[in-house]
Order: sequence, then structure tokens, then C-alpha cells
Amino acid sequence: MQVTLDAVGHRFAEGPWLFRGLSQTLLPARVYALTGPSGSGKSTLLSLLAGWAQPTQGRIRHDGVDRVGWVFQNPHGVPGRTARDHVALPLLARGSAPASADLDAASLLDRFGLGGVADQPFRSLSGGEAQRLMLARGVAAGPSLFLVDEPTAQLDLATGKEVNVALGQIATEGTIVVVATHDSRTRDACTDHIDLHDYQDGRP
Repeated sequence: MQVTLDAVGHRFAEGPWLFRGLSQTLLPARVYALTGPSGSGKSTLLSLLAGWAQPTQGRIRHDGVDRVGWVFQNPHGVPGRTARDHVALPLLARGSAPASADLDAASLLDRFGLGGVADQPFRSLSGGEAQRLMLARGVAAGPSLFLVDEPTAQLDLATGKEVNVALGQIATEGTIVVVATHDSRTRDACTDHIDLHDYQDGRP
């Protein structure tokens, strides 16, 4: 399984290029930090990797990737639904029995430091808790390619470190993880680094 970017570039209409000449092979068990200044195209590249849009230049090939997960920067959940149910539902959708889904959901919540709020409704969670819940829900869906946008933006240092460790664990279980981030600690916790600033003139 891999995702291959072959001389990828993108711009909107006749506007300036966000990036050009990006070639990279993304592999399982790796966590790729995607960095660059605001407006450099980090979220745009995530959408290209997800297949939601096509690059203006070059191509992206997905080999053996059967499911893509994306966790957005701003968490969105069902206000009255518990944290546990947010995570259990994707497991049920994948065919898990209710009892098994409940146990696996509890394990995922613990992984992201949410065991203590498992039975709390989404509306009562803090911003950081809601962000971590979206990560747990995304993992529950079993993605081959996991795209994460600014996962530690709303977290304190200790919790951000826990999330970085959890993302690394997810990768070692056979997932390709790509993290768009401004956080130097998240970048340093990743195994690989793609800086879009290096591709703004098409000559990496």
C-alpha cells in the first residue's frame, strides 16, 4: 500500500501556484508532517490526497488504499450523542457486534485520554476533548490513509504530546498518516517532513 505524488502542483484558476514539483511516496507506518506558512496549500494538499480534487499539474496514485479518513481542524459532532457513541458507530458500520464495538470504543477513548468523558455528551466537551474525540472516531473508521489537520492546535503541551504519540501508534498499525501542522513539537514527533515552502517555486 502506498500513495505516490508525481510532480504535483496546484493553483486555483489563473492564480499563483500554491506549490509545484512535489514528488513523494507515502508509506504505511510513517507519519508525515505537512508544514508551510499560512496559505501555502496544506489543507489543499490534504484534499488532493483525499481525492476530493485533482491537482492542476502532475498526478497522485493510490495503490491499495481502500479507505481515507480526514479529521478537520474544527471538530463537529452530534451535540447530544456521547463520546462513546461517536466512536462506536463507525465500528458498528464496519460490522462489529455491539459488545465488541463498545469495548473497542472504550479502548480508543483511553488511547486519546478520553476515558473519563466516555459517557458525556459532545456538547459538554472542551475544545481539546472534542478534537481528540474526532481523532478517535477517525481511527475507529479504519482508514488506510489518515489525514489530520492541525490536531494539536487546541491542546495544551501535555495533551498535545499524548496525541502525537497516539498518531505514531496508529501509523505502526499499518496506516499512512499525514498531519498538517504549525506545531514544531508535532512536526518533530513525525517520522517524515514535507515543507511546502520548499515547493513554492517548483524547484525543491
